[in-house]
Amino acid sequence: MKCLLCENYSLTQHICKSCQEQFLHPSLYKRKLENGIEVFSFYRYEDIKSLLFTKHTDLGFHIYKLLAQLSFAKFAQEFKWKNKIASIAIDDNIKSTYSHTALLNRSLKSKNIKPLFNKLRAQNPLSYSGKSRAFRQANPRDFRLKKFKEHEVILVDDIVTTGTTLREATNKLTQEDKEILFCLTLTDVSNK
Repeated sequence: MKCLLCENYSLTQHICKSCQEQFLHPSLYKRKLENGIEVFSFYRYEDIKSLLFTKHTDLGFHIYKLLAQLSFAKFAQEFKWKNKIASIAIDDNIKSTYSHTALLNRSLKSKNIKPLFNKLRAQNPLSYSGKSRAFRQANPRDFRLKKFKEHEVILVDDIVTTGTTLREATNKLTQEDKEILFCLTLTDVSNK
């Protein structure tokens, strides 16, 4: 197959090793939500924008899996904490053939992080993709949280734009007496 970035042939990956090293080396970016929760992301939006557009396709599964291995999995291996903590993905239900947030969340499995699935689901099925802050605020996700024993949580999503979804999710977890350590995303649209 051809590498999606340089179009040279790659036997095993949709993006060759050379392009992974040159273009997909993660960095850590930080943003604070209005409610004080920190969001860490790994890539500048402009650097992976075309890859993110594959999200709802069969190719997206392979791209998101690769991005998760390069960023989330490496982060998890280096992350140290005094207790085992949970990671929970935003609305990890399957759309098309896979859940991109569940895939990101799964890559966090490590000595210190236990990914949990099907715990935080939006009751409002509207898509926020490309929508304004006003639209997002007028149409809350109305999250439902299923019970789990872990107290400390990392919240996982692929993109943070206005922060509305993460803020609503963190508020729901806080109402249920969970401590959100921080949020992890692939990218933050404000990091251009």
